[in-house]
Amino acid sequence: MTRRLISTGSPFEKKLGFSRAIVKGDWCFVSGVTGYDYTTMAMPKDVAMQAENCFQTIAAVLDEAGFARDDIQRVQYTIIDAGLVDVIAPVLERWLGDIRPAATMIVAGLIRPEMAIEIEVTALRG
Repeated sequence: MTRRLISTGSPFEKKLGFSRAIVKGDWCFVSGVTGYDYTTMAMPKDVAMQAENCFQTIAAVLDEAGFARDDIQRVQYTIIDAGLVDVIAPVLERWLGDIRPAATMIVAGLIRPEMAIEIEVTALRG
């Protein structure tokens, strides 16, 4: 079974030695995505907009990999403060409310101070 690497061109991918996503057979493993707009490397201060950017990047990666949003089976959220749940909940509901994948939310620090959320997904076709 072949392994296909997908990149968004983020400088973090090369510097930290990872791929934005790996496709292996009917599986797509999308690395944690933060709220950067990777075309401008700008990070909005608004956490809901960071979550929106995360999902836009994830959707583009899944599309490039040949997967649909409803192929998402698992999601892991990392947020820097539990108080952000109410802020990001509308974005999470809009993107995944109909899909309802298995989910985990962790409160922890992220590698840059401007990062407030990171989202990782696993998708399975078929």
